[in-house]
Amino acid sequence: MILGPLFRGHRFERSEGLKSWPEIYLPPITDVDFPILTLKDTNLGMIPVSSNKKLRMYVCGITPYDATHLGHAATYLAFDLLNRYQRLSDKEVIFVENVTDVDDPLLERAKRDNQEWQELAHSQIELFRSDMTSLRILPPEYFVKVTDSMNLVEDFIGLLEKHGLLYSVEKDLYFSCKEFLRDLPLTMDEAVKVFAERGGDPQRGGKRHPLDPLVWSANVEGEPGWESRYGFGRPGWHIECTAIACKYLDTYRSDPVIDIQGGGSDLIFPHHFMSSQLVRAALGRDFSTHYIHTAMIGFEGEKMSKSKGNLVFVSKLIREGLDPMIIRWALLSGHYQQDRAWSLELLHKATAEVALIRAALAQNLVAPTRQLIEDIVKAVAENLNSPVALNRLVEWADKSRREPLVNESGVVSRAIDSLLGLAL
Repeated sequence: MILGPLFRGHRFERSEGLKSWPEIYLPPITDVDFPILTLKDTNLGMIPVSSNKKLRMYVCGITPYDATHLGHAATYLAFDLLNRYQRLSDKEVIFVENVTDVDDPLLERAKRDNQEWQELAHSQIELFRSDMTSLRILPPEYFVKVTDSMNLVEDFIGLLEKHGLLYSVEKDLYFSCKEFLRDLPLTMDEAVKVFAERGGDPQRGGKRHPLDPLVWSANVEGEPGWESRYGFGRPGWHIECTAIACKYLDTYRSDPVIDIQGGGSDLIFPHHFMSSQLVRAALGRDFSTHYIHTAMIGFEGEKMSKSKGNLVFVSKLIREGLDPMIIRWALLSGHYQQDRAWSLELLHKATAEVALIRAALAQNLVAPTRQLIEDIVKAVAENLNSPVALNRLVEWADKSRREPLVNESGVVSRAIDSLLGLAL
């Protein structure tokens, strides 16, 4: 039985859960057909999303050691488009997002800044919620902290234990993954290299296989820990998301467990691969029908990353006076699965285009709107092709300036608010 988080000899009360951020009203779009959404699945290529009335989607959340950067924002914006489209298509979306609020980067940052890790996590979660609200991202039904989920993790580890798939190295607990590596997306040498770069420990002595992931880490003095039947410690990375997703989304006891697993392309391996193998090992089922990944955002010719020190933060841009809708427009102007760069040129272009659209929406008469809305719906339906949708909107605004014919600017305003999250 989990007793609750312990740190430096003090016991902290468990939270009753984590509130996400305010709901957003989606104005309905009538008299327009919504085609079945197609997406580019990382494993399967272009596929139609299930036409079932209910879609279960899990998107990996932040580790709250720093504010929301534009890479985070681009990822959550992409899945926001997916969420919006399905809801406007009269589908129910059950959307779960986690917060990895105990992890090495968080503890390292707190130590560096001489700050309690809980305080750092809380401040960055609050900032993340504010950023998501400003960018008009639809909130998840369940926004779940890892520190509130230790009992779920412990129970999931118990399933692996039942199947004889656990072993100890010193006091740490590992999942023996060797028989679950048939679908490895890389060569073994490449996988070991990437595993080491992304939190794994392939060279550790005593491990049965280099790729075996840690599922429970014995406590290190001065770090937080939780009591469990596996000792005093904290969970490994991959099993956290797995346990949370299965708890909140395994509503049908179906195979696969969920419909969509989403996140940045840097999570393809090892995180999403290992999550799927953990579910296969524990439940004998596949984890997700589809794996949808977003591309990386660069800055000045390099990938945006903590290690490079070139992160651009949403909150900082907003504090400097930038309209969040311009940020949203700028990120939507590139395809979510194409690596792209943030630049002043992009920002200036987005600012000018948003001004053009706002000017058109302020007119009494505009260009005809029905074909415009149908074209935007079609663009989003075809793998969330937001650049095509925005280009079509710019064309319409330019035509509205030259050939204003109908009093329907409000129709466009409501449609782009609903479909694209652009409150202009």
